[in-house]
Amino acid sequence: MASDSSSSSSPPSNGGLVVRELVKSFPTAAGPLRILDGVQLDVAMGRSAAIVGPSGSGKSTLLYLIGTLDVADSGSITLRDREITQLPADQLAAFRNENIGFIFQEHHLLPQLSVLENVLVPVVAQRGVTTADREHAMGLIESVGLSDRISHRPGQLSGGQRERVAIARALIMQPTLVLADEPTGNLDRRTAETIRDLLVALPKEHGTILVTVTHSSDLAAAMDDRYELLDGKLV
Repeated sequence: MASDSSSSSSPPSNGGLVVRELVKSFPTAAGPLRILDGVQLDVAMGRSAAIVGPSGSGKSTLLYLIGTLDVADSGSITLRDREITQLPADQLAAFRNENIGFIFQEHHLLPQLSVLENVLVPVVAQRGVTTADREHAMGLIESVGLSDRISHRPGQLSGGQRERVAIARALIMQPTLVLADEPTGNLDRRTAETIRDLLVALPKEHGTILVTVTHSSDLAAAMDDRYELLDGKLV
């Protein structure tokens, strides 16, 4: 495992991801249950990090907090030198769409849309689709090996192909940060290796930050840095 980054108090100078003293608890009959207890994390631009840990340790919760899909009790998250936890809701939604790409285990592709249309969904959410957007989407689809499936709908694709569509969709807005939640969890070994190789290449080819939560030791080992979530802290 990588060493704990909590000893560093200053953000990376290149506008990377900086998480400081992140706390999250959930209500229970016995009182609040603290899942994250002062998490600290630094990931520089062009780097990848894996977060592992037992089921229920809070890995996905941490990923959702970093992705601004959930709200922490306290702490800060800085991306591109901007502290994002205090942004108003409308500004936060715009920032998330422009700067954060998500790859979920269950894909969350829209069944009625083609591969190309699914990849373009984040663009549609922000503005009208241009010819340049379509060309960019087709280039991403080709880069994940699905140029011959561009008009197919999700129901016509395998699990691995749907995951590749999700990767292309996560990149369409050219995000600063890509978050992947168990991206190989439902895949067979050979397909998982293909997805692993695509993910490893993302920071190098696109200059993004990649943070993935995984139970796969193989995927974790392929990342630049590896952390384990234990007792609410990253080590």
